[in-house]
Amino acid sequence: MKHFWSIFLILLLFSCSNDGVVRNPYIQELGFRFDMNLNLPLYSGLTNLGSVVYIDNSGIGNRGVYVIKSSFDQFRAFEASCPNHVPNECSTMTLKGQNVTCSCEDYEYSLFTGQLLNRPDDGKRYYDMLEYRATQSGNIVLVTN
Repeated sequence: MKHFWSIFLILLLFSCSNDGVVRNPYIQELGFRFDMNLNLPLYSGLTNLGSVVYIDNSGIGNRGVYVIKSSFDQFRAFEASCPNHVPNECSTMTLKGQNVTCSCEDYEYSLFTGQLLNRPDDGKRYYDMLEYRATQSGNIVLVTN
């Protein structure tokens, strides 16, 4: 019976999965909740497709959050800190149309997909933007992690 439990424990340990998610080692995933009322002038631009708002309130993400209206009924929210290095003085990305750019390496990311658009072909691992959950209920868009 003792061998049975030993084998069972070994099988249990080796059969566990990490769900295939690769965590970004540079950006800490913070828990937060932020409501945006689309009736307020600050966020009213988000009623138009492709419009972007930068939220830089303290405690919202690491360096703030970019929110875009990506389709008729969908919003996407992304961390404003460049995902490909440790946060520093140049890692807060700046808005450039419907993309954002990191001034450290001139990496450019799409706010529609979060993907790194000018990914170097040097064999190293590069990360896309960290996405947060954005849900709409009436005129309120809730951004959470």
